[in-house]
Amino acid sequence: CNFYLTHKIQSIDFTATKIMSGEQPTGARGGLFGAGGRFKGGTDPIMEKFNESISVDQRMWSQDIRGSIAYAKAIGKIGIITDEEVQQLVTGLEKVQEEWANGTFELKPGDEDIHTANERRLTEIIGSVGGKLHTGRSRNDQVATDTRLWLVEAEREIMKDMAVLLQAGAEYAQEHIDILMAGYTHLQPAQPIRYSHWLLSHLTPLMRDAQRLQELIPRANQCPLGSGALAGNAFGVDREFLANELGFDGVTPNSLDSVCDRDFVVEFLMWHALMCTHLSQFAEDVIINNLLKGIEVDDAYATGSSLMPQKKNPDALELLRGKAGVALGKAVGMTATLKGLPRAYNKDLQEDKMLLFAAVDTVKDCLAIATGVIVTMRPNPEMLLKALSPEMLATDLADYLVRKGVPFRETHHISGACVRLSEEQKVGIDTLTLEQLQKIDSRFEADVKDVWNYEVSVERKQSIGGTAKSAVQKQIDDMIAFSKPFAN
Repeated sequence: CNFYLTHKIQSIDFTATKIMSGEQPTGARGGLFGAGGRFKGGTDPIMEKFNESISVDQRMWSQDIRGSIAYAKAIGKIGIITDEEVQQLVTGLEKVQEEWANGTFELKPGDEDIHTANERRLTEIIGSVGGKLHTGRSRNDQVATDTRLWLVEAEREIMKDMAVLLQAGAEYAQEHIDILMAGYTHLQPAQPIRYSHWLLSHLTPLMRDAQRLQELIPRANQCPLGSGALAGNAFGVDREFLANELGFDGVTPNSLDSVCDRDFVVEFLMWHALMCTHLSQFAEDVIINNLLKGIEVDDAYATGSSLMPQKKNPDALELLRGKAGVALGKAVGMTATLKGLPRAYNKDLQEDKMLLFAAVDTVKDCLAIATGVIVTMRPNPEMLLKALSPEMLATDLADYLVRKGVPFRETHHISGACVRLSEEQKVGIDTLTLEQLQKIDSRFEADVKDVWNYEVSVERKQSIGGTAKSAVQKQIDDMIAFSKPFAN
């Protein structure tokens, strides 16, 4: 109700101003675009607020200025403006850049987005020459350029963050390579593994995520500048020159597609949803092992209870787990926005940056938190060993007979019978006597006692990717080798 009344009052005041003063109300339409042009009146103040994006896209101030400097040089190169005017534009844009960098840039009413804000300030500094900068350029190709530049820079920074996590995790795995723990399937005890092998099982998906992120960058790093509003540039601007100036790998091939393509945004959003899912799985595993006292989460990543003094909650991990669902929502939401859009640019696309910026911030925060959790969490070897049980060596018992030439399908049943007998006798399977085992199958011999050794069991898994020490060491070495080139 209050919102409705406020809206009505603002609209009435707005309309009264138009009728009684005979003046054009100030607002977005009284700024750079449209004063005395297509529109006779101003905009509803509510519409101004609804329409603006400067509160979000000002994060791209640096990319916007870089794009404008390159464009000034490009239109100077083809003679649209003089060399002197090019220099004026570049110098003025550098002054605008300084103001943003030192925090003195002042936003004003009518600064609808980062493009209008920068051009307005440029014109204030150098005068009417500033009005020549936008020749042949549209905010459609301008925002596409800014967003690509911003995202590629962010993706490269994220690659460094991922390299730090992977390298730190691999070094942590190296430090704890001798610790054994229980491996689970269906949350049921399965087979003994190395603690480092378990951790690497979570780092390996993140390594795939890093590989996928690498693959996204070349597709995002294509220059749409010079595409105009949709049909191309009427002055023959050299788009390859623009791409080289801005550090792009190439130019987008179709101007109509260039201004509305947000595949690179959706790809990143989907990527971040999958990466956050992998961190969520890691977080859940640590939460469970923390509950079982096999891992202690450092105080730096835990919080207490407002009521219960004894509580130490793994909140950092719970938040990592919670971020994954929100990340998926962003990816699906942006895809749904694109689904029904006609060619070419539509204002719906303005919604991409709020999702994109939030996703990048989430990724960087999550990677920093995950890295901190990994390098500070402390395994409890005694409790991890306590979680091991002789029944987890039932497969080893079956393998024992396989090595004596018995088909595995037969040994599987034989070992299962041994498990059943131990349960019926309410004793550990490792305490069954040779006589008891031979009643189940006569091919058991005295050396069957060697089966009940967790270290031996683990060391038998020596194939690539296995949990034997040599196999785990190779995984560690490969991960460090992969991450090093991206760490700097």
